[in-house]
Amino acid sequence: MMKKKALSFIMIIVIIAILALILRVVFKQLMKIYSAQNESIAQATLKLVSTALENYARDNAGKFPENFSILTQIHPAYLDKDYITRSPIRGYNYICSKLDVSGYICSASPSACKITGRMVYTVTTGGLFISEGCEKKE
Repeated sequence: MMKKKALSFIMIIVIIAILALILRVVFKQLMKIYSAQNESIAQATLKLVSTALENYARDNAGKFPENFSILTQIHPAYLDKDYITRSPIRGYNYICSKLDVSGYICSASPSACKITGRMVYTVTTGGLFISEGCEKKE
C-alpha cells in the first residue's frame, strides 16, 4: 500500500513538472507574438506621424509645425490623435526630440526593453526610417 502511494506522489510531481515546462514554452511564444505586434504597430504609427508632418510641411511652404498638437487641432486634421501625449501606446513610448520649422526627429521606444518590444524606431525629416535594438539605447 505504501509503495502505491509513493508511486502516485512521484507521478503527480512528474506531471506538474511537465506542465510547468509546457507553460513556460507557451508563455515565451506568446510574449514573442505580443512583442512583434507592438513593434508592427510602432512602425506603422511612426510612418503615420512622418506622413502627417511631411504633408503639413508641403501645405505650409516647407515649414514643419513647431508643436505636435497642431496636427490634430487644425481642420482638416493631419492626425486623428496626439500620439506624443497619449504615450505609451501598446507598449511603446513616442517622442519628438526635435520638432521645429526646419524638420523633425521622432522615435518610438519600448516601455520595457525585450518585453513590450525589442526595437527602437526613429523617423527623421524626409521620412528616413531607422531601427536599432533597444538594448543599445539603454
